[in-house]
Amino acid sequence: MKKLMLAVALIGIFAVSAYAGGEDAPAAIKASFSKLYPNVQKVKWGKEDANYEAEFDLNKVETSCLFDASGNLLETETEIAISSLPKAVSDYCTKTFEGKKISEASKIVDSKKVVTYEAEVKGVGDVIFDEKGNFLKKVVEQKDEKGKKDEKK
Repeated sequence: MKKLMLAVALIGIFAVSAYAGGEDAPAAIKASFSKLYPNVQKVKWGKEDANYEAEFDLNKVETSCLFDASGNLLETETEIAISSLPKAVSDYCTKTFEGKKISEASKIVDSKKVVTYEAEVKGVGDVIFDEKGNFLKKVVEQKDEKGKKDEKK
């Protein structure tokens, strides 16, 4: 009987930790996602602070959406060609991070339709710019004690 109770307890702990690890999302968030993207079948769910992130391919383009706990869309991030970044972004990165290259680029549109750009610079982290290419902030991802990513701004 003790072994059975221990097994049930371990399964419960694993289930809770898997959910906390961001491997799934609540039904309200999934419903909001499905309304926006009814034809997307493969979605990888994750947690970002108190919010939920859906990562998926849309027309062969890496895309992610961030939802709050109520299922409201906060932002959509779409991968773009590095050459599609505003010239000011490329100029800033070349000057500020001499010898470092932009490895990925994204366009981010928030719920108020405000556009920002993200340039992932090797050895530096993510650098965020406004729609005109003006520097806003640098985001460095670090791993916590358990190996999970933790964004430091």
